[in-house]
Amino acid sequence: MDGSTSGTGGAKPSRSGEDLRLALRAATMYHLEGATQAEIAVKLGVSRPTAGRLVARARTQGLVTIEINVPDDLQGTVHAELERELEAQFGLTEVLVVSDVIDGTDAGYGSLGRAAATLLSRRLKDQDVLGFTWGPETVAVASSLKTRSTKCAAVVQLDGSITSADYQTGVEYTLGRCAAYLQATPIRLNAPLYADQATVVALEQDSVISRALKAGTDADVMMYGIGPVSTSTTLFEGSFIDLEVLDELRRLGAVGEIGGRFYDADGNDTGGSLPGRTVSVGLDAIRACDRAVLVTGGQRKHEALLGALRGGLASILVTDIESARWLVAQAPATATSNGKVFQ
Repeated sequence: MDGSTSGTGGAKPSRSGEDLRLALRAATMYHLEGATQAEIAVKLGVSRPTAGRLVARARTQGLVTIEINVPDDLQGTVHAELERELEAQFGLTEVLVVSDVIDGTDAGYGSLGRAAATLLSRRLKDQDVLGFTWGPETVAVASSLKTRSTKCAAVVQLDGSITSADYQTGVEYTLGRCAAYLQATPIRLNAPLYADQATVVALEQDSVISRALKAGTDADVMMYGIGPVSTSTTLFEGSFIDLEVLDELRRLGAVGEIGGRFYDADGNDTGGSLPGRTVSVGLDAIRACDRAVLVTGGQRKHEALLGALRGGLASILVTDIESARWLVAQAPATATSNGKVFQ
């Protein structure tokens, strides 16, 4: 015999058939046997990048089906698919959805605070500066810090809080507790939230206040809640703004505020009389922060939440199940002020 083959029984396997066989073998080793790409490369006699491509090819060609099962005792408390949908819809780094319904009262933010505190333990690094705005959401986060296992370098107040009314903003509690539990240096912004423009200019030139504003603007991580444009908000209840200002904000199309800075349905600054009178970190600094953690929920804040996400005013969101479902229902493509288009 001269070594030649004839008939289909002796035909050499096709290149595509061999590639498919290798992809199947690589996928079996990776997913069922727990082999690393380096081990697969040695076993199959290919390079490490080729091993990775074989595993990926097995998935894209339908040779591998991955199924994730949520244990029965966690059903209804884990919302991975909804979180992933919101991340894709609004270009967010991470979404964390809690199952509780937020009732709009200060005490009702407990589950959001616990979730956000857990998230911070993953996101904060030892040398980070953490900035926060005052309000019930950040008070809930601070009260949920229970251990000193997470550290950061400093905690800074992002917005002024002094007002003529006898109103508890919670800023001292939030600053003190975060500094203590995160073993961080506290940086206060000892200033009013709103003042006349000449006073604001003078405050911004003050060495202590300017350092606090600079630290806040450059913060590595920011956490904050949002407020609607209504009389049932901390700014109105604390006499920071009055009915005349509310009327102006509504005429300008404002839907929400962060740190006393108001924005419209697309997340753009509304302008008007307030910006020049405001002592707080600007919205552009929040947009620029790659770990900007928005903690909020409840029906009365839906429009403010949607506007903030459309305007790129968050990279991480902690919210409740009803708000998450409402956001998903707003799914038609929406162009944002930072140039992204979300589906």
